Amino acid sequence: MDHDLSWMNAPGDEQYRLLIDAITDYAIYMLDPTGRVMSWNSGAERFKGYSAEEILGEHFSRFYTPEDQARGLPLEALRRAASEGRFETEGWRVRKDGRRFWAHVVIDPIIDEGRRIGFTKITRDITERREAQRVLEETQQALFQSQKLDSLGQLTGGMAHDFNNLLTAILGSLELLKKRMPDDPKARMLLENAVQGAQRGASLTQRMLAFARRQDLHPEPVDIAELAAGMLGLMERSIGPGIRIRIAVPPGLPPALSEVNQLEAALLNLVVNARDAMPTGGVITISADEQRLEPDNEIGLGAGHYVRLTVADTGVGMDKETLRRATEPFFTTKGVGKGTGLGLSMVHGLAEQSGGKLKLTSAPGAGATIEIWLKADPSGVRLAQTPSRRAPEGAPRRLCILVVDDDRLVLVNTTAMLEDLGHRVLEADSGAQALAILARESAIDLIITDQAMPGMSGLELARATRATRSALPIILTSGFVEYVEPLEPHIPLLDKPFTQAQLAAAIDALLSEIPLERGPATAL
Repeated sequence: MDHDLSWMNAPGDEQYRLLIDAITDYAIYMLDPTGRVMSWNSGAERFKGYSAEEILGEHFSRFYTPEDQARGLPLEALRRAASEGRFETEGWRVRKDGRRFWAHVVIDPIIDEGRRIGFTKITRDITERREAQRVLEETQQALFQSQKLDSLGQLTGGMAHDFNNLLTAILGSLELLKKRMPDDPKARMLLENAVQGAQRGASLTQRMLAFARRQDLHPEPVDIAELAAGMLGLMERSIGPGIRIRIAVPPGLPPALSEVNQLEAALLNLVVNARDAMPTGGVITISADEQRLEPDNEIGLGAGHYVRLTVADTGVGMDKETLRRATEPFFTTKGVGKGTGLGLSMVHGLAEQSGGKLKLTSAPGAGATIEIWLKADPSGVRLAQTPSRRAPEGAPRRLCILVVDDDRLVLVNTTAMLEDLGHRVLEADSGAQALAILARESAIDLIITDQAMPGMSGLELARATRATRSALPIILTSGFVEYVEPLEPHIPLLDKPFTQAQLAAAIDALLSEIPLERGPATAL
């Protein structure tokens, strides 16, 4: 079809052509009423790769992606420009070599003596600007997540001390009560339930603190078979009926290096997630095997021996977007009140901090497989658990211990546990009261003090004590270790909540290193 282009030959048109052609940052060209290219400047050639000889007379739709062409966007753009007087948009466009770029496009109709004779089209390549905007948005999102984590850390830290004090009192009292209970199987079962509930509360607090602080873990050899078998009853109670747990761990598997309490929590978390993905029931398979990775492996870990702990379910599975975001903090597909979005994030953090990796595989309708890759213990031998060192009944080493804690529940509970071990106990509910007792009591063998106390912290009390009793052994307790300043030599830290056995072991360990020295001593 021929079109009247005599309007382009008006006086001064050559200067206009030179001006447009000198612009290289914009593709500026003209279209006839049907969308065929009628002019082409140097900017258009630079952006899109076509010379004027190649493109003049061709339809401008060739610059659009195949999917946009199928949707009819080129002709829709001309229609809107004609009806609205201007059309402006952003979108993907295609260069001659097939590469895509993000374009800002403006189309204006050309009117001559009341008649629309074509369109002007101005295109700008804003790929770099769009990428910069994307990076900015990702950075802002990361900052937002970081702020949420910081808020979580502050909230958790603020609660942890008081919550762990309560758990210390509960666990200690239950432990002492167990010794005095009659031989009633039902009563003992209820007591064991209460102990397990309190222990899970303590584990939850520690996991939240670890997640919020991203604290360093201290990996130790863990027997995966023993861990899974020991947790089977708890896991079965957590998932309820309709779901079967299958454990497949081969004999002779080397120990994995991780923190046992954190790994237990991670395994329980994965099992509960699998349960939620199987609303009509199914099978959860917990397996483990030994893997040897070569350099430049697809897992992204260093070469060496690893233990792969796998939890697989037969549930609804995850689509690609859910799978991509599954380990993001606070991301959850569960309903309100049914998930925090921290579960897989915590498992991911545990694997990374243990020197391993978390790998997720899933597809809609095909269930999910979660792999925790952990370094294998190079010795290949599981370290025996250190037995709790408890002073034997009637032991001759009967100590006089000063217990300091501003929480009355913890103070009473710690005193009761120590007296049950055969020690004599003095109580103080503040650092000032403790110093007054020390001034009048020369027979004190040991101080056990809380760290986070108003007025005077436990470490400040320890320093004040060392001024006059430099050799007096001191144990610091805390429900939130991030509050603790750098500890001085020979001042161990006992995390709350602690059991009687842990308390006895801490005393034995300290006194085996530091011999008792009663009475005032010369300051160091």
